[in-house]
Amino acid sequence: MYLTKYFLPILKENPAEAQITSHRLMLRSGMIKQSSAGIYSWLPLGLKVLKKIEKIVVEEQVAAGHIPILMPTIQPSELWEESGRLDDYGKEMLRIEDRHGRLMLYGPTNEELVTDIFRSHISSYKDLPKTFFHIQWKFRDEVRPRFGVMRGREFFMKDGYSFDMDKDSAIHAYNRHMISYLRTYERLGLKAIPMQADTGPIGGDYSHEFLVLAETGESQVFYDKEITDLSLGDRNIDYSDQQAIATIVQDFTKPYARTDETHEQNLFNRIPNERRLSARGIEVGQIFYFGTKYSKSMGADVVLPNGDRTPVEMGSHGIGVSRLVGALIEANHDDLGIIWPSSVAPFDVVIINLKQGNEESEKACRQLYEDLILAGYDVLYDDRDERVGVKFATMDLIGIPWQIIVGPRDLADGFLELKCRKNGSKTRVPLTEGSRQLLSALNS
Repeated sequence: MYLTKYFLPILKENPAEAQITSHRLMLRSGMIKQSSAGIYSWLPLGLKVLKKIEKIVVEEQVAAGHIPILMPTIQPSELWEESGRLDDYGKEMLRIEDRHGRLMLYGPTNEELVTDIFRSHISSYKDLPKTFFHIQWKFRDEVRPRFGVMRGREFFMKDGYSFDMDKDSAIHAYNRHMISYLRTYERLGLKAIPMQADTGPIGGDYSHEFLVLAETGESQVFYDKEITDLSLGDRNIDYSDQQAIATIVQDFTKPYARTDETHEQNLFNRIPNERRLSARGIEVGQIFYFGTKYSKSMGADVVLPNGDRTPVEMGSHGIGVSRLVGALIEANHDDLGIIWPSSVAPFDVVIINLKQGNEESEKACRQLYEDLILAGYDVLYDDRDERVGVKFATMDLIGIPWQIIVGPRDLADGFLELKCRKNGSKTRVPLTEGSRQLLSALNS
């Protein structure tokens, strides 16, 4: 993409309303624009990041054996009356009356709707287990929306819903979700810690939140340093192996890690002093096992081999996809701007022409652009007629992992300069063999 043909509305000054780093940088870099309190338009740069995160989330859910569907944003209130949960969300639930006087809801979550889908089509134990998921916009009418996409009223979220015949199978579904989430966060370049959590209005008695450590986190968290050393790495995960999955979950949940809501000081004090840590955390996901809370009230049951009927065991599992954009920025930035992990960067590389209008520089930049596109890279070419300082400031702000700097002097010597945004290191790359050495450096 040529920058002169793109839409990148950079703000020169820090917006007065932005209280945390991610909100400030998302507004300044032209990723989002506020429409009203807690509601944002996603502009091209922000949308690219959002969609890359969504793609990784979907890939990991499918790998875990979960089936994608798409449910509507507007739900009938009758389903929530069936579950007995209509008033649980209070004023956070946006209620809408249609032209026929029927009460409709802008869904904050989808337990009731997916249970209705299940009971309409599945009635035998032979069709279990089943796990459905979707990624959809949701709305919660926060009293004080703040911190940009970290606590907005409208947000993009992945929900997963599992249906199983018995508790053991339901706990296996829970464990599959925990590992699929840990894989997702690792692919995003985030260290997310699973912490025992309160179930809130979702219900049930077993839940873990996933929190990314950050000074701007909303929750106080208490944890054993050992958990920060754990990683799935590149191990092969067999989601059908119930015992192996349970063992991995045990590894990640055995060290003490809790939010302030479930913190027990006496247990925390048993950890050796040097491993006993407290910090702030940003919630980026939560998983729940709640058994028959919804299936009993809504009649979602199946016929067993002996002919009896039993309510299915259920769980729900969420990842805040739009919230992850903010969390990634909180975890990856410096004084100059964003530092995107390569897995979610809006572009892989940017070509910066130091001398727009110079025939040799423009020719070299166009050739590089074509070569990189052909090699499979997503490339931004800064072809603006701007001062060099402005170009560098813009590219450091938006955080593209690699900058290829093209200038007449280096070209005359047969070189380009390659800069790594993460650590600021610069490498002179010879052009004697076309773009081969440059591609090698980018892949190193």
